[in-house]
Amino acid sequence: MKKTEMNLFERYLTLWVALCIVVGVALGLWQPELFQAVGRMEIAQVNLPVGLLIWVMIIPMLVKVDFGALREVRSHWRGMGVTLFVNWLVKPFSMALLGWLFIRELFAPWLPADQIDSYIAGLILLAAAPCTAMVFVWSRLTGGNPLFTLTQVALNDGIMLVAFAPLVALLLGLASITVPWDTLFISVLLYIVVPLLIAQLWRRALLARGPAAFDAAMRMIGPWSMVALLLTLVLLFAFQGEAILRQPLIIALLAVPILIQVFFNSALAYVLNRAVGEKHAIACPSALIGASNFFELAVAAAISLFGFDSGAALATVVGVLIEVPVMLLVVRVVNRSKAWYERGAAS
Repeated sequence: MKKTEMNLFERYLTLWVALCIVVGVALGLWQPELFQAVGRMEIAQVNLPVGLLIWVMIIPMLVKVDFGALREVRSHWRGMGVTLFVNWLVKPFSMALLGWLFIRELFAPWLPADQIDSYIAGLILLAAAPCTAMVFVWSRLTGGNPLFTLTQVALNDGIMLVAFAPLVALLLGLASITVPWDTLFISVLLYIVVPLLIAQLWRRALLARGPAAFDAAMRMIGPWSMVALLLTLVLLFAFQGEAILRQPLIIALLAVPILIQVFFNSALAYVLNRAVGEKHAIACPSALIGASNFFELAVAAAISLFGFDSGAALATVVGVLIEVPVMLLVVRVVNRSKAWYERGAAS
């Protein structure tokens, strides 16, 4: 697969997120009553403005997912096995462990005591949602196999429909964090099931008009996801602004377990693919999806479960903040290590 460049939004995502932090904090301090009113616009613990933005974020990404690709799982079953092992058996549990170690133990003296559980919950939500959209970008930058990339995204999304809620509930329970099952179920329904159904119906309608019409529609709606994400972040930081200004160290501390998780899981998937003899073009997207997160879903679930001004929402946003520079570093490593990888891969 030919390597391609990221577009403007993708390349400077960290800058846009940083600007949203500044704008959101400033607006929150300038017009606190306005944002408190926005925060009260909710039904069944679901904030309506944010719910709409989340749909605009997620649906264009899910339109790209072709569940027909699942028939190709057999072609690279070893790489797919590594992907599923890292994404569902290693990544969420390792993040829960890292959250407990760093947030509850090592960093506790520098964090607000009443938000520690919420921070850990946000980290767990981040790790329990495998990447859906950005992994296509990372795969392109490494020359990854496009069909394998699509297949693993489709398979992960299918698993997420049934596994996300039980897995999150289990890990939060292990961390002694109580989450109402009804709220978690509503979050999965609203932010996974319904958008996926809408996206797949839309996809079918677009493809019925031909590949050219589908590609044109994808180019048109592509920026919607990023714009909606940035607007959501402005709202989040409008609520979080005062807390951040009081303790700016929080963002740096929350970034530590996220960074460790990214490097650990990407390295594990990369090495395991090499050990089982998969090609480099398979190992790259497998490692990258193990490191990246479906942060749009994590942000939505954190807001729904814990609220705008929660530590959980802030923790998921930190994941967005560091996503691009960290993943670009992982991309560089797997590209530069291609010769080493191919020398050791089993035949």
